[in-house]
Amino acid sequence: MSRIVAIAGSPTHPSRTYGIVQYALQILQQEGFQTDIISVRDFPAEDLVFGRYDSPALEPVKALIEKADGLIIATPIYKAAYTGVLKAFLDLLPQRALLGKVILPIATGGTIAHLLAIDYALKPVLSELGGRQLLGGVYAVDKQLQRLEDGSVQPDEEIDQRLRHSLNDFVTAVKSNQLASKELAQVN
Repeated sequence: MSRIVAIAGSPTHPSRTYGIVQYALQILQQEGFQTDIISVRDFPAEDLVFGRYDSPALEPVKALIEKADGLIIATPIYKAAYTGVLKAFLDLLPQRALLGKVILPIATGGTIAHLLAIDYALKPVLSELGGRQLLGGVYAVDKQLQRLEDGSVQPDEEIDQRLRHSLNDFVTAVKSNQLASKELAQVN
């Protein structure tokens, strides 16, 4: 069974970013994927601020990421960039932690003006961590994500369609990656 790990980079909870991640993972679970969410806000602040690469709290997360076939990296956009807490978390990962993973970035923001933050702020960092299969990503403006009473979100029709299209591309890429890995293992 394929495993997808989502990294939610929001410093607050509940948040629209966390809600869209939950929504995306529900869709992937219906496709038969095993899913996990890592919420960076749950890590000890001291580990993030002081760059404790050897933190025991990081070991289970590193293991989850290593076992993942695909990653969703989600963040709200503040001042035209991803969150500082997400950056602090990514800085603690090993240099090639994202190598061989299919990655779908998702971002939320208050205005469409920050749409390109995925391409110009987030993707270079993911690439530096070994991410080579970086999909286009999904950007949602806050007003496109209705908060429900239970803390979840309901995307409007446009975002729902774009998210499902991107998730379809993500699933296709993950399955293709797995098939290529199996074929390579048989050759060796």
